[in-house]
Amino acid sequence: MNFHVLTLFPEMIEYGLNTSITGRAIEKGQINLNTVNIRDFSENKHLKVDDYPYGGGAGMVMQAPPIYGAYKSIIEMINIDNSDKKYTKTDQRPRVIYLTPQGEVFHQKKAEEFSKEEDLIFLCGHYEGIDERVLEMIVTDNISIGDYVLTGGELPAMVLMDAISRLVPGVLNNDVSAEFESFQDNLLEYPQYTRPEEFMGKKVPEVLLSGHHGNIEKWRREQSILRTAERRPDLLEKAEMSDKEKDWIKSKK
Repeated sequence: MNFHVLTLFPEMIEYGLNTSITGRAIEKGQINLNTVNIRDFSENKHLKVDDYPYGGGAGMVMQAPPIYGAYKSIIEMINIDNSDKKYTKTDQRPRVIYLTPQGEVFHQKKAEEFSKEEDLIFLCGHYEGIDERVLEMIVTDNISIGDYVLTGGELPAMVLMDAISRLVPGVLNNDVSAEFESFQDNLLEYPQYTRPEEFMGKKVPEVLLSGHHGNIEKWRREQSILRTAERRPDLLEKAEMSDKEKDWIKSKK
């Protein structure tokens, strides 16, 4: 998996991803990170990449030329590094993800979809936005991490890359972890416990100490359904459950 990030703050991306699990994955070559400073493609001697908006209004807008130049540099690099893979047609080019509160809200299924790509380009905006013309030319996906506004797209980009990286084979020490956690089958993860067996009067559920794997799996499944019903009932409508499980959760309400 190759992550390419168009940003005004490459050091922010590099510092964030070169730590913990993603940092180890980069060291092992399981994921690759390429940050491109948009200012390097400025046509202004002071390296400005923004200007006043046409029509007036508050704030500044990022200009199209430096962003397009940065984008083209990535396409050219991919073509050189992968001589057997030429992105010449629109439908063959890498997906370009623009981080914007106007986009589709990011979710686990989207992370799974993105994890199947070989190259992903992330575009991080700043100021009052980006000239619409370059967005129309290069962006394939508009993605939001929630209904709020941040100062830039770097943090959302790191959120996406972290979630996607977990799904790349070999990144997690235990690959099964990526399959059996929150949002699997649109259900939240069941409660987890570890030593000590008793903490401040609270004991680990007996079923987890029984050694009976069938009963443990049944308990975990029930707890996932219960937790989803309590905390994210909106997910329950899309959850993959048997008719028996649907009747069971109805009886708990």
